[in-house]
This record gives sequence, structure tokens and C-alpha cells, in this order.
Amino acid sequence: MIDLHPTAVVHPSARLAEGVVVGPYAVIGEDVQVGARTTLGPHAVVEPYTTIGADCRIFPGAVVGAVPQDLKFDGERTRCVIGDRNTIRECVTINRGTAASGETRVGDDNLLMAYVHVAHDCVVGNGIVLANAATLAGHVTVGDGAVVGGLVGVHQFCRIGTLAMIGAMSRIVQDVPPYALAEGAPPRVSGTNVVGLRRAGVAAEVRTALKEAYRLLYRQSLNVSQTVLAIEADASMMVHGEVRHLVAFLKGGTRGLVGIARRQRAAEFEG
Repeated sequence: MIDLHPTAVVHPSARLAEGVVVGPYAVIGEDVQVGARTTLGPHAVVEPYTTIGADCRIFPGAVVGAVPQDLKFDGERTRCVIGDRNTIRECVTINRGTAASGETRVGDDNLLMAYVHVAHDCVVGNGIVLANAATLAGHVTVGDGAVVGGLVGVHQFCRIGTLAMIGAMSRIVQDVPPYALAEGAPPRVSGTNVVGLRRAGVAAEVRTALKEAYRLLYRQSLNVSQTVLAIEADASMMVHGEVRHLVAFLKGGTRGLVGIARRQRAAEFEG
């Protein structure tokens, strides 16, 4: 029922479901739960107080649920929760939470490529791709369907919106709104993620409404609050759930948006 290599080390309190495969020299710690048919490759490590869902693949050298790299951490019994059908490639590191939120959470159907780091208290949604060596600092939130390119660094407490796409080697220190294409250091927003929206089945009229919302946000001399008012005043835009989701994201931020400050500086220079 469970394929456990004789060199693997499994704590007596760990609970492994049917069909779990644990490879050579893998280590599973105290109070760990591993869902059905999940596989752990050679030298993979699952640290205490971690829950992993079904049908996940954890590749050699990955470390899931290690204590946070946070000087404020004082040994609290926090958790790391991983959903179903995730692929966690070689040498990925995912830290468990701190007392601030109690857990780090990764949803379902995600691909975390080699050397990705997910820090304490992050919330990673569903269907996300984090390319090689992408790094999420503490308390980062990543929305469903987002794509984060290789070697991207994301500052703590930043939000990456649903279906956003961030180009490789970008430096993210502010929020990336939903459906955006962003890249650079400092990052520039070039428009909506049209390909991602099409692949997600978003209708043409919705894509057009989002394009107009982004025109107001990034091509007009409006601040974020003024942009929200302009979008909310247009009933033909607000009829779409994706536009309402964008508006809610814009209202909920505290760190500002990527590209806005750069645009404002350029306008001041031109003035």
C-alpha cells in the first residue's frame, strides 16, 4: 500500500495515505500528513507540522515545511499546507508560517520549478507557475493562474493578482494587478495578459473591458483612487466579474502598484 525505501526516515507520528512513494534517503518529520499517491524523490525532506495533499510530486532535494527564515520566529507550532496535484521540483524550499498567520499555504495544480523559494506566511493559489529560482518573500500572496518568471524576486507583503504574468529577472516591490503583463527592474506594465486570458476562457468582450480598465489605470493621468471611480462609473465595464475583481484588488492594496510611480515621474518630467 505504501512504497517506503529502506533508507528513508519517517517519524512514527507521520501519516501516509495509500499509494505514497518515499524514495531513498527521504526524511518525513513529526506530525506530517501525506495524501494518496504522492511521491517523494531521493533526499526530499518534509519537516514537522506539514500537510501535503494527494497526487503531488516532490523531486529530489526539495525541503517542504522548514522553519521560517525570520528573526522574529520563536519556535511557534505553525504549519505548512500543500494542496493536491502540485509538482515541486528539485531543491525547492517552502517554509512554514509564523505567529503572524499560523501557516504557509500552497493550493492545487501548481508547478514550482527548481530552486523556487516560498517564504513564511505566503498564500499561493491554484494553477500557478513559479519558474526556476523565483523567490517569494514573507507574506506574499499569488492569485490563481499567475505566472512568475525565472529569477524574479518578490518583496514581502506584495500581492500578485489573478492571471498576472511577470517576466524573468523582474524586481517586484509593489503589487502586480490581476491580468497584467509586467517585467523589468523597476517593472513596467505593458498591458493585459491577453494570451493567459484566452487560455483561461475569458470572453472577448471581457478582455475588451479589461483593456479599457488598464488604459485608465496606466495611460491616463489618474491616480489609483480616481481610476477606481472612473471604472465604477461605467456600468458596461462593471457588469463583468473580472472587472469587479480588478476593482476590489485596487481597493485592497497598501504597497501601491508596479509601474504607477514610474508613470507619474515621467509625467512630472514631461511637464
